[in-house]
Amino acid sequence: MNYLNIKEEQLLPVVIELNTLLAEYHLYYQKLRNFHWNILGKNFFDLHEQFEEMYVEARIKIDEIAERILTLRYHPMSNLSAYLETASIKESTGKMQDTQMVAEILQAHSILLKQMAKVINKAEEVKDEGTIDLIGAYIRELEKVSWMLNAWNKDKKGELNNASII
Repeated sequence: MNYLNIKEEQLLPVVIELNTLLAEYHLYYQKLRNFHWNILGKNFFDLHEQFEEMYVEARIKIDEIAERILTLRYHPMSNLSAYLETASIKESTGKMQDTQMVAEILQAHSILLKQMAKVINKAEEVKDEGTIDLIGAYIRELEKVSWMLNAWNKDKKGELNNASII
């Protein structure tokens, strides 16, 4: 029975983009683990804890993305070599300053958000509401974490856009 009410061949572009997102999340997850293990300096306690929260959340998303692919009746990508070949996020050294680590995480967020937009675009084309709902929530969450990390990484003199303030 086709419980999805979408033709299987129509879902292939969605699955391809979801598998790419899965690969990106695996590299992002490992980057967070790397930084969690290797953070040094005055911000150790804050960032050590923050990176752990983020990689735990990434691990959950990895599982949910794979399960969504399975729900669409395809196999998720599941080899490290395929992730490394597919992902735009690259591995990092753990030997960097805290601000560099946060900048790398923000760059990874940018890549993830672009890939999520691709997933949503393909899902909208075939009216795959389950995928749209899942990824839409991810976008909201990742944008919020990005804002917080960006605020942490800014100079204290930095300001927000005040064009709408009267």
